[in-house]
Amino acid sequence: MRFEWLVAVRYLSAKRKQTVISVITVISVIGIAAGVASLIIALAINNGFRSTLQSTMLNATAHVNILERQPLYGIENWQELVPKLQRLPHVTSVTPTLYGQIAIKGPQLGQGAVLKGVLTGRDAPTPELLRHLKQGSLKGLAAGSRPPGIIVGSKLAQQAGLMPGSVASVISYQGKLTPLGPTYSVFRFRVVGTFESGLYDLDSTWAFTNLEEAQHVLDLEDTVNAIELHLDDLFAAPEVARQAEAIAGPKLIASTWMEQNRSLLNALRLEKAVSLITVGLIELIAALNILVVLVMLVMEKNRDIAILISMGARQRQIRRIFIVQGLIIGCVGCLLGLAAGYSACEVLDRFRLIRLDEEVYAINYVPFKANLLDGLWVAGGALLVSLLATLHPSRNAAKIMPAEALRYE
Repeated sequence: MRFEWLVAVRYLSAKRKQTVISVITVISVIGIAAGVASLIIALAINNGFRSTLQSTMLNATAHVNILERQPLYGIENWQELVPKLQRLPHVTSVTPTLYGQIAIKGPQLGQGAVLKGVLTGRDAPTPELLRHLKQGSLKGLAAGSRPPGIIVGSKLAQQAGLMPGSVASVISYQGKLTPLGPTYSVFRFRVVGTFESGLYDLDSTWAFTNLEEAQHVLDLEDTVNAIELHLDDLFAAPEVARQAEAIAGPKLIASTWMEQNRSLLNALRLEKAVSLITVGLIELIAALNILVVLVMLVMEKNRDIAILISMGARQRQIRRIFIVQGLIIGCVGCLLGLAAGYSACEVLDRFRLIRLDEEVYAINYVPFKANLLDGLWVAGGALLVSLLATLHPSRNAAKIMPAEALRYE
């Protein structure tokens, strides 16, 4: 161990006459640890919400959606577009779909819902939401079954009193105009399954059936109003969207998942910035404590520093002694903060201890996803702040004149 480290460790571990320095040292360590742990937890919450909402939303929608530029009667030439879009790079599946607003009624209550028609059959891609059903089977959506099958969200099924095997009344707003006013068309569907995405908005409003039945309910011919593209790299969506838009023509537009969820992503980005600023103030306060500790330590060790200089210690060695002391305080605080932050994230996420109202926040718990890279730069920032706090006291210590310090000894 070098000379500077020996002296620095001895100064920190030795009993001092002024216990206030020891107290402030402990407070500095706790402050650095609290700041690091708080930043790790704040970033883990932000990452958890982003990854959970992003993955769930992409299970429900797609990476790129081909839509009408001016919504009118749907995409009528979708059969010609599908094989062209499938040849684009990064595209793993192309799914024509039909969305429409309906009302669905079970034995108990009725409520508004979104009906989504999807292709069924051996070669048709299975929507991500329907890959792992909570109840029932995807086979019940096959075209031609009577009554036709429908798969509903778990919350929608619970609210309407539906379960696999029960009959649901689907009310279409595309009714006929009569002398007494508009009438609504009512269709009978058999519930063949339920799904659960984890997002309340999806689980309480969405229902799936085969494309032919959705067209029948919405009183449309062989048309769709969206073509969904799933990619092997979700961050390639902007480039794929540009290529798809060139193929689709001027009447259609390609929208990426980033554009569709722009407000949510911007909100998460702003929340992350605010967390960094507010929690970072804790580390600044801890750095001020380190500054105070070293200033008081220089005053207490004035005579010792003068003796070391008289014995041949160079100014840069004296400077390093106090820099090392600040870095030791910072390192201990960082290690304690990292251990506390990552441990808290693991426990809180595994047992889902912080619950949320899913009707307000879309998910029913706070997800934590702590990244190793976040810990590295948070610890690096804390050590940098600790280093900056040592510069002034260490420079003052190196300027001590032995003759002046030992004059009255």
